[in-house]
Amino acid sequence: MVADMKANRHRLIVRLLRRQAITSQGELAALLRAQGQPVTQATLSRDLEELGAFKAREPDGRVAYRLPDEPPQNGDHLRRMLLEFVSDVDASGPLVVLRTPPGCAQPVARAIDTGTVKDVIATVAGDDTVLVVCREGVAGRTVARRLEALAAETNTSKGA
Repeated sequence: MVADMKANRHRLIVRLLRRQAITSQGELAALLRAQGQPVTQATLSRDLEELGAFKAREPDGRVAYRLPDEPPQNGDHLRRMLLEFVSDVDASGPLVVLRTPPGCAQPVARAIDTGTVKDVIATVAGDDTVLVVCREGVAGRTVARRLEALAAETNTSKGA
């Protein structure tokens, strides 16, 4: 029963996000309540994460939630985020700095945090910059190369 409620809520969230630009969790929660689906902020945060939702800049300049074209799997989500949003990669000591367009750093950081990049301890995201903290003894340049290599991978290796 709980799984059915969650699945129904996920379907409703997907429908709402695909239908209109939603700029905040509060706005989404109000829309869900109007549809008879009251939800806590913690549950909504988990739902958005499970759906792979991320914030991106709309053509009118607002930042709104978007959904990936396909569910995240096998590093595809991280690869797509790196390709779509990262404009520069630099390293210093045990740190990596990624530059993104304004408003895009947090979804990139989240993709790294939930991905399987070896030797990454954590990320810190601002508006247009992601700081990647590497495990002790691991050079930031090593992790930067891993991220660059992941972004450079093509989908042809999946079909071959």
